[in-house]
Amino acid sequence: MSKRVHYPLCLSAALALLLAAEVPASPIDDVEQPEPGDPSAYNDVPADPATALNNLRLLPEANVGAFDLPDGVEGDRNTPRQDNSRPPALQTSFNYPTNGAPSPMFGAQPFSQQLLLFEEFGPTRLDPTTPSGLQVFPAPSTGPAPQQDPVNVSRSAPNGPLLDAFLKEPGLTPYPSQYANVVDRNPWQVQIEGFLNRHIGASAEGRPPGKGWSHQRWNEFYPQAAYKTAQAGARINGGLRDAMQMHHYSVGEFGPGGLYYNTAGQANTLGTTKGVDTRFHPNMPLQDHKSLWTFDGTLPAKLLMVRYGQPLLMRHYNALPIDPAANHGFGLHTISTHEHNGHAPAESDGYANAFFFPGQYYDYRWPIQLAGYDSINTRAEDPRAAFPCTPGEKLWVNDAEPGLKTCNNGSIRIRGDWRETMSTHWFHDHMLDFTAQNVYKGNAAMMNYYSALDRGNEAFEDGVNLRLPSGSALSWGNRDYDVNLLIADKAWGADGQLWFNPFNTDGFLGDQVLVNWQYKPYLDVRARSYRLRILNGSVSRYFKLALVREIKGSGGEFAGPKGSGLSYARVPFHMIANDGNIMEHSVPFDGSMDLDADGDRQNHNAILPTQGIAERFDIIVNFAKNGIKPGDKLFFVNLKAHDTGKGPKEDIPLADVLSEKYLAVIKQTSKGPQWDRGDPAVGKVLQLNVKAYSGQDLAMDPAAYEPAKPGKAEGKIMIPLKLHRDNPADLARLAQARHRTFVFGRSDGTDQVPWTIKSDGGLGYNMDPRRLSAAPQLATGPTDGGYAGVGTLEVWKIQNGGNGWSHPVHVHFEEGIILSRGGKAPPEWEKWARKDVYRIGSESDGLDNVEVAINFREFAGTYMEHCHNTQHEDNSMLLRWDIEHPGQLQLMPTPLPSWDGVKYINSAALPTWRSGDGKGPQVKISN
Repeated sequence: MSKRVHYPLCLSAALALLLAAEVPASPIDDVEQPEPGDPSAYNDVPADPATALNNLRLLPEANVGAFDLPDGVEGDRNTPRQDNSRPPALQTSFNYPTNGAPSPMFGAQPFSQQLLLFEEFGPTRLDPTTPSGLQVFPAPSTGPAPQQDPVNVSRSAPNGPLLDAFLKEPGLTPYPSQYANVVDRNPWQVQIEGFLNRHIGASAEGRPPGKGWSHQRWNEFYPQAAYKTAQAGARINGGLRDAMQMHHYSVGEFGPGGLYYNTAGQANTLGTTKGVDTRFHPNMPLQDHKSLWTFDGTLPAKLLMVRYGQPLLMRHYNALPIDPAANHGFGLHTISTHEHNGHAPAESDGYANAFFFPGQYYDYRWPIQLAGYDSINTRAEDPRAAFPCTPGEKLWVNDAEPGLKTCNNGSIRIRGDWRETMSTHWFHDHMLDFTAQNVYKGNAAMMNYYSALDRGNEAFEDGVNLRLPSGSALSWGNRDYDVNLLIADKAWGADGQLWFNPFNTDGFLGDQVLVNWQYKPYLDVRARSYRLRILNGSVSRYFKLALVREIKGSGGEFAGPKGSGLSYARVPFHMIANDGNIMEHSVPFDGSMDLDADGDRQNHNAILPTQGIAERFDIIVNFAKNGIKPGDKLFFVNLKAHDTGKGPKEDIPLADVLSEKYLAVIKQTSKGPQWDRGDPAVGKVLQLNVKAYSGQDLAMDPAAYEPAKPGKAEGKIMIPLKLHRDNPADLARLAQARHRTFVFGRSDGTDQVPWTIKSDGGLGYNMDPRRLSAAPQLATGPTDGGYAGVGTLEVWKIQNGGNGWSHPVHVHFEEGIILSRGGKAPPEWEKWARKDVYRIGSESDGLDNVEVAINFREFAGTYMEHCHNTQHEDNSMLLRWDIEHPGQLQLMPTPLPSWDGVKYINSAALPTWRSGDGKGPQVKISN
């Protein structure tokens, strides 16, 4: 197997040198599999594979160690449900929220609070010369509610000021390492042993031990920057990250006089998030430390801003309660963090069974490199493969001559395929069987990738930068006119505390839609163009968002409510990115094109397509066009109705929603109040107030990048696809690609775990992390500069099992190009896109299968594919697939974490795990 020469930065002396000069070449990273005797050593394929598969059914649940109770009692998945305020015996048959009661509003009025914009984590340079920290990760203690438990330590949280002091302390102690730290002990050991009433042996780091879960190519992609955060119960924001914001509350719209200088619209939040609390609306109660579990334990929601070519490490601490039942009846205190959909090695991908415990941390190292690093542009000569920088800045880069590079003309070039540049990501929990509950509870953050193409500075013109709306006060990463929006449905009980139904395996629907964790907020915008990055962060709910302008009088296209004196007009926009990827062409949602070839141009005029769970749509809206003027109000309106978590039911006509002909109301029944006459999540979710703009809008015109349409030639290209479904050379490559088929349904399921996936014509299996369903092999290992190629190409068909269900299927690690949807060409918003979530279902703009072309490169290990209706995923529509190094003949074992550390168990594989079910696309593609 070939190897690439790497340039380690792992020794303190070498790192100190790094700060001043280039580091010379040094020994290579070892990419061979673990040696015998390593705790993670690979195993031979079982002599009797069928028996090995059957034996998995006889084993305990792989996450059983997460439920331990005092005095040796072994809990199960019912343990964290015991405090739920609505167990099955008390549940209704009402749909909204799922089997619950309408969420009380406590007098909150819609559009009466300012939207909280995301707060940056603010990574800093990882410097080995930083003195070791004096603070120890603070253990839970008793304290005043709602931020702590007044009586019981095991059901409580760390003291807030102590946690802030720990997170604020410079550097990382202990210092990060390639292999998991198994030397230092869990600093909460005393409190944990007090709860369990026994001794534990867990280390400080929860990452599985041994080479199999060490950081791949650690020296080559040594982290240049780092930050730490704790998953913690809800508490008041202490302003911990004020100084870490790139804008420093001093420039642009975040500076004095800017729209966003006052972070929460309150007198005490000028230039700070200190004092921002955990209410969904000022009239509503504070969320307590057992209801809401966020990054840092605070709001606003968090944003990670990264640059390509600059590897980063997130030290993620688990500050959740020691007692697995201290959670208001949903959510589990063990977590695993998935960077959706980073080109990251498996040990940092957030595998469902690589979870860690309260008191521990997990070092996630994300290389932040372009896919194709090993095979395309390996000498870093293409100016389109680069990242933004500040004049005079010196940063370490692995290119043809690794070392410190000085910022030249605003960017630094890197290796890899610029066509794989990504933009809008998020990361979230991926705990086995508890992803839905933990993400719903707050384990979700957004992540913006910055590149020479998407630098977050609209004024910088070099022929590469796309000049997307952003601002220009900073050399890169301006967010003045670039806004992240996390939209998700929620529900809460009579006490105002967040509530979730973990007992319903079809899916969960909340009855209220929150934007950035707020009930129907408003956002002030300037009369100019904006980029809006919209994430569907729900558990089971799909959205379909329209954008309209309110008009006084009857002059608009749509009438308002009777007697309101209002009407509404559509507000056109362009989609420029789908999931994490800027598209080849911007797609106009203005009625000028029949975007899905159904003969109707108006059904997507100012109306986005169905947005499945975890999908991201980036759009550009110009608030100075289409009749919009300062003083106007605009609204995002959800048109997608549900009855159950099976999937969306129908699209409600925009006219009916705006006129309130369709309007859910609460009625009283013998079983208590319930929603009637429709889905309460249909309607307005966010108000936009247009303010005057005296600056110059320097952002690109998305209309110049549109695809060809009647009477108009094809526009410019933003980021081209690396493969086109009508290109003869690409079709020849596809014909030789290994093919795999995955059917998502309920075949061979049980009442307890109804959801299954069938691979390559086999039986339907529920999730077992010890079972391997597919194993693409890398075409090459790490290579020296000069190799040309595109990696291992496969075609995956993702098929719906039928019966009216809908599934947004997510494939980890690599982006895919949709070749066909239901045997037909995909709609315009998918035709020009790379995707990581693929909707299959009965919705009008989705069909029952997609075929996707995927390339595998650079990294190996254990990944996942699953339905992102996370209630389906958790019950148990999830499978494991591995990427193997060339010539690998053994199976990676499966980690089994517990309070006593991580052990390994042999894995088993399906018969078709390496072969798939044939070659090439299996469906003939028609236009």
